Amino acid sequence: MNFVKDFWGIGGYVREPEGYMSWQHLTFVSSLMVVMIAAAVILGCKNRKKAPERRNLALQVSAVLVLFFKLVEIVAPCFFNNDPMGWTTSLPLFLCDIQMITVPLAAFARGRMKEASLDFVAMFGMLGAIFGTYCAGQNYACYPVISYNNVLSGITHTISGFASLYIIIAGLSSMKRRNIWISFAIVMGFCVAAYIANIIIDYNYMFLMRGDGTPYDIVYNLVNGSKILYPILVVALFFAYIVVFYLMYYVLMKKASKTK
Repeated sequence: MNFVKDFWGIGGYVREPEGYMSWQHLTFVSSLMVVMIAAAVILGCKNRKKAPERRNLALQVSAVLVLFFKLVEIVAPCFFNNDPMGWTTSLPLFLCDIQMITVPLAAFARGRMKEASLDFVAMFGMLGAIFGTYCAGQNYACYPVISYNNVLSGITHTISGFASLYIIIAGLSSMKRRNIWISFAIVMGFCVAAYIANIIIDYNYMFLMRGDGTPYDIVYNLVNGSKILYPILVVALFFAYIVVFYLMYYVLMKKASKTK
């Protein structure tokens, strides 16, 4: 019972945080990564030649699970920590959290929106999984490794990473050039929403205000914490990543076609 109480942080955590990049942190997130990669490879290879409906089933399950765990993560601080406004700092407004929207769209939407969402998850799911586990200095420096903050966050990020790898391995992504603008629009829409939320509740969604112990600190320090240049450069990096991903995809596809 004491473990359950401490896991949810009821009354405050008794255990001291093991620390960012501690062996406990690295062991925990590496375990999640091994399960994530193994599941994506096994299911992706198994379903690659099946009908689209059968290949889509794994994504539908992923969409339901990622929404469930994110909902628990949002509600938990309100319920267990007696903090009615705790949900304001758990909203799905980080880069990794965009997958809470795009994974369900990739699984259940149709037509061009499904195509664009599949491509978006393929591009950002794995990136978010790495940033939200190995690079999550803001979490692992503040909370014990085995706590709801880190466990639920780790699960949601690795489900998104699974979806990303699965889409690529199962051959579900199309990477059509016409859909790149939808990816830009999705990122821009979330950045605007996150920036507005940051101003209203004084938070740091999408890391648009500061680095908070993540690799974004490099950019933050580069511009000396400029409140104008820093968020502009962060958004520019998101766009640059999309462009580079598309370029690498077409270069690799061109090389693959020459080897056949």
